[in-house]
Amino acid sequence: MDAHAGLPYLQPILLYLAIAGLVMPLLARARVSQVVVFLVIGALVGPHGFGRLAADYPFLARLTIADGEGVRVLAELGVVFMLFVIGLELPARQLWSLRRWVLGVGSAQWLGCGALIGVVALAFGHGEKTSLVLGLGLAMSSTAVVMQLLTESGRTRSTVGRMSFAVLLLQDIAVVPLLILLGLMSGEGGGGHFLMLMLTALLKAGAAVALILLIGRHVLTPLFRRVSATTQADSFMALTLFATLGVATLTGAAGLSMALGAFLAGLMLAETEYRHAALLAIEPFKGLLMGLFFVSVGMSLDLLQVAGDAGWLLASVFGLYAIKSATMYGLFRLAGLGRGEAAEAALLLGQAGEFGFIVIGVALAGGVLAGAVGNFMLLVVTLSMFLTPLAARAGHWLHHRHDAHADEGASLPDGRVDEGVVIVAGFGRVGQMVARLLDRAGVPWVAIERHMAAVAQHRAQGLPVIAGDAGRPALLHHLGAGRALAVVVTMDDMAAARHVVRSLRSEFPALPLIARARDGEHARSLVEAGASEVIPEALEAALQMGLHVLVRVGVDADAGEQMVEAERAVHR
Repeated sequence: MDAHAGLPYLQPILLYLAIAGLVMPLLARARVSQVVVFLVIGALVGPHGFGRLAADYPFLARLTIADGEGVRVLAELGVVFMLFVIGLELPARQLWSLRRWVLGVGSAQWLGCGALIGVVALAFGHGEKTSLVLGLGLAMSSTAVVMQLLTESGRTRSTVGRMSFAVLLLQDIAVVPLLILLGLMSGEGGGGHFLMLMLTALLKAGAAVALILLIGRHVLTPLFRRVSATTQADSFMALTLFATLGVATLTGAAGLSMALGAFLAGLMLAETEYRHAALLAIEPFKGLLMGLFFVSVGMSLDLLQVAGDAGWLLASVFGLYAIKSATMYGLFRLAGLGRGEAAEAALLLGQAGEFGFIVIGVALAGGVLAGAVGNFMLLVVTLSMFLTPLAARAGHWLHHRHDAHADEGASLPDGRVDEGVVIVAGFGRVGQMVARLLDRAGVPWVAIERHMAAVAQHRAQGLPVIAGDAGRPALLHHLGAGRALAVVVTMDDMAAARHVVRSLRSEFPALPLIARARDGEHARSLVEAGASEVIPEALEAALQMGLHVLVRVGVDADAGEQMVEAERAVHR
């Protein structure tokens, strides 16, 4: 009997955590794409890799994953969390600016690529139903692979990144009518008129999205404000997870993809003061589960079948890539992208994606696809995802070759720090006074405050204050602190101030750091931690008081200033 019967899937989870915690840091030094590494590891440890030998060599049973079902269940959450993070980083006004790309280019890509792939399938002797399913299913690209590659290269906000996301978002929506179509083909449509069924489903989906957005505005944000007032980090994290999975479940129940629901949840929080805190809370879960998703994809690769059908598989994968990339290149050029940008985006989106697994799986279960055809196409989907990192690198090279002076950046999302901004770490009485002086001088600033109830009050007054811990490197990098004019550390807590100074100096060696100290001993500890300049609160109060006393007893004001400055220099 299994020693871990009460905790299913413990062995594959432990194996994955060992891979993520021990193997990935070593490979990161070699600058190998995480997507590639996880895919390859999945192929090796899966049931079609070394798992085949586990029966003959029992020790391999602990180093392989024989049943990937439990892994796949967890892996799907990785895509859900990734879409939540994308929603957090894409405020509604930026999404609205992409509407032409989503509806125009996205629709044209899906229908155009689907038609061409379907024609090729017909030419190879497949029936009309099979060709239609393969065309529309394989026309969808992989949100997980593409967005992860863009994140690794730091270009999610480039023109290529935004165009790619617009196309992927349309595909997320298009899966709804495609699954309805599959239901009709497999005899589950109830005999109703196709267009009427499709229209009804789309209206229900639209109503569900509108209802979710309405609930989010009037329920989710006040709920976050109430929980944030408790200042308990575990409660905030629990609420973030609940919001992500809860909204994803609602869209799933409405017939939409769960990933789309998670994206809507992120979108609802993107305009609030809790955006950065929610991002930091969810980031570790997203990273781990995304890795697990790629491992699960690699596990589906049957290496022996690939070797047996190598010629046809390679021809199918490269043919799929050629059809999709060529079609998208033309569409992207018509949309106004340069040659290099269009080439990179087209190659980045040339693979089939995770929706391909879903569509082919449903078609197999409904008898729309023959078993041999479906299994072959699942291998094509998997291999095309393996090919994507190499294709993306080639596209990036073409981009730089053709558009050497192209601007790959996009406008920074709201809440990020641009050049010429001062960051105020801690927004108590001292931080607020510094901010008022900066306002008088016309210097832009943004403040970071740990107490979320205070953040809500300041945001209500229109002040640029965000919730978070200024000592967390992830938050600092997300804000772009390296571009700031300076950081002013004003926290009253001595240990917290020292931690923030040390973190800032470690992450941004050249950044000017001005810190407030309570006394001389605290000032020395901040200087040792890396502060550029320290203002001891007690010392300055004593010096100012001394100056007033000197003037009152008849000492010349200028002479008094010189005496105070000399004393200040001694302490410095």
